[in-house]
Amino acid sequence: MRITEDKVRELAKLARLQFEGEELTKMQADLENILVMCEKLNGVDTEGKEPLIYMGNQQTTLREDRVIQEISKEEALKNAPKKDSDFFRVPKVIDGNE
Repeated sequence: MRITEDKVRELAKLARLQFEGEELTKMQADLENILVMCEKLNGVDTEGKEPLIYMGNQQTTLREDRVIQEISKEEALKNAPKKDSDFFRVPKVIDGNE
């Protein structure tokens, strides 16, 4: 699959990134290399192979989930640039018209 500059620009817009000139060309080449690697992986025969779940013989030891109130709402909001009663106010990121 060939990655065009238009496709890179489209992906960049979705990711809210900007690439111009040499950066755009490098990103295009990197994306093509990723696709080539994925195509190679699709060609690997994995029939009869168990999926790898852990990289070693050790399993992750999980801790017990416990709810701990370490900071009060007032302390959390104390240095917030914008707040609304119990919530942080943040600028709108997603515009439904895109």
